[in-house]
Amino acid sequence: MSDTANTRPTLSAVAARAGVSASTASLVFSGSGPVAEATRERVLEAASALGYAGPNPTARSLRRGRTGIVGVVTEDRLGDAFRDPINLALLDGLGDELADEGLGLLVLPWSPGSRADLAAAPMDAAVLLGCSADLAGSVELLRRRRIPLIAIEAPPLDGVVPIDLDNADATRRGAELLRELGHERVALVTLPLDIDRLRAPLTPEREAEATAYTAMERIRGAREVFPDATGVSAGASTVAEGYVAGRALLDVPGDRPTAIIAQSDLLAVGAIRAAEELGLAVPTDLSVLGFDGARLDGITSHVLTTLAQPAVEKGRAAGRAVRASLVGEMPAGVALGAELRRGETVAPPRA
Repeated sequence: MSDTANTRPTLSAVAARAGVSASTASLVFSGSGPVAEATRERVLEAASALGYAGPNPTARSLRRGRTGIVGVVTEDRLGDAFRDPINLALLDGLGDELADEGLGLLVLPWSPGSRADLAAAPMDAAVLLGCSADLAGSVELLRRRRIPLIAIEAPPLDGVVPIDLDNADATRRGAELLRELGHERVALVTLPLDIDRLRAPLTPEREAEATAYTAMERIRGAREVFPDATGVSAGASTVAEGYVAGRALLDVPGDRPTAIIAQSDLLAVGAIRAAEELGLAVPTDLSVLGFDGARLDGITSHVLTTLAQPAVEKGRAAGRAVRASLVGEMPAGVALGAELRRGETVAPPRA
């Protein structure tokens, strides 16, 4: 086969075949200017005959200085990220807000070993998802690219737009409910504390070295009410991890907590499964408080008592910040609140 047969057809070739200028053919494909219908049809017929699918997206991006892509950086494995209903709700809000701008989303898993991927991936802005255990590492790398950065649930960082949630205050309100019901022995099942995602008992040393802002804020809120609360950090926000942590806390007859504060609804469901497997009734023998207010259809029959967060609005707020940043503005941060939602999983402890 000849080299000519392997050559990608060009816009100039289409224009020549249609008998129009290259600029007119370009207007047909971009839709950015008026073109007579007959001319448009002639250009499209020529493109079809030559097998021309449209302008090269890479070349077009270079000319515009934009990729049309917003990176979404997550530390979860992609399988876990898309099983989490809160992540899905957040992405719904983000996508809705960016859809009218013609911007696409590229989900990027982050770990210290994926630096090259994050450094090279095409994007005009980056949104860093909450519950990050290595936010500083990803921000340090992305700052070199001089693109807008929006962080969901993060400590204050220069040049980074924060979309915050009242994690400590919300958890404190949930803990106060448990105290009002009469609970004294309360344990925590937390999100991962660091990039290693170690599943292990909470200790002062581990908490002092923790890098996960969301997890530590929620611990801080619980400790304002129960300063001596014990707990276990999970390896991920999943039902399976909540189950393992629940077994570790509850399979100790005579020294069980009467309530568990879980840092996500999925962890709470796992802890409930562990309790029921051990013959404990929820909430009669054990109260369980979640965090998220996620839809759990098909995951549990329990109606959780939880701190319901506005996940879709978090995504929308991040999307608005992206749009403002891309036109040269420096948007203000946004602070959102979670709401205590009473369900059926908390009750006074047994006498």
